[in-house]
Amino acid sequence: MKSFITGLAAAAALTFAAAAPVAAQQNSRIIVVSHGQANDPFWSVVKNGVTAAGQDMKVQVDYRAPETFDMVAMAQLIDAAVNQKPAGLIVSIPDASALGPSIQKAVAAGIPVISMNSGSDVSKKLGALLHVGQDELDAGKAAGAKLKEMGGKVGLCVNHEVGNVSLDLRCKGFAEGFGGKVTVLPVSNDPSDIRAKVKAALAADSSIDTIMALGAPLSGEPTVAAVKEAGKTGSVKVASFDLSANFLKAVSAGEAAFAIDQQQYLQGYLPVVFLALDAKYGLIPGGNVPSGPNLITKDKAGQVVDLSAKGIR
Repeated sequence: MKSFITGLAAAAALTFAAAAPVAAQQNSRIIVVSHGQANDPFWSVVKNGVTAAGQDMKVQVDYRAPETFDMVAMAQLIDAAVNQKPAGLIVSIPDASALGPSIQKAVAAGIPVISMNSGSDVSKKLGALLHVGQDELDAGKAAGAKLKEMGGKVGLCVNHEVGNVSLDLRCKGFAEGFGGKVTVLPVSNDPSDIRAKVKAALAADSSIDTIMALGAPLSGEPTVAAVKEAGKTGSVKVASFDLSANFLKAVSAGEAAFAIDQQQYLQGYLPVVFLALDAKYGLIPGGNVPSGPNLITKDKAGQVVDLSAKGIR
């Protein structure tokens, strides 16, 4: 098995090093380790992409994730995967300091690694071949600028995983693009908690006219519900990262401004395809693959509702 040199100096060489087929690995499986929790509908779409790619490419793929947002548990899952010597490893990187050593162990063991969803800023430094996902800071800036253009002046960013670098970057980007006053509202992964805290925030500050949620099915939908209960539909603009059928219906109905689609199905699908092609032909893209962002506004929402309900968008 080939060995990889970690660090920035080796980043450019990794694409060429990948030409050695991973079929030489003792185990032909591709293992996916994400931070996505089982109760989060967003990650079920990622898993659908992983499963479909495994079937299309005729390779065995194992999908693993901790039961909660737990970086210690996730690092342990990566370590366990490395010990199984898979043909390839796909990881999300929400916390590089916590997960970096485990990812570098995989690279040092000669296991081709592709990162997806989170970690675009650290992927190459840790030795990954490439990253599939969206730049979260830039996506947040684009969303903030759009909401500013729509007249927003006082914003709230509803963060359901404070400490997840990707979500923190979304809030930061939103604040930069928005330009007005922005407060981050920390919440849990419980939709009822999100609904209650957003409603309380609106009651405490009547000047809030814009709310950015960071996950449509988990926080976007309860945010729309909270705005309705507060009697502020129309006067408070709601936008959200990611898609869900119900949030898209809210966009179509004018109850939400837009959704930001990072096409997470591709984040699960493409890395499996790339690793399978690397194993068979030594083919790998020469750089990161952006899967988003795409703003889904009222005129587009109806087109993707069915696909979202089917776990593809």
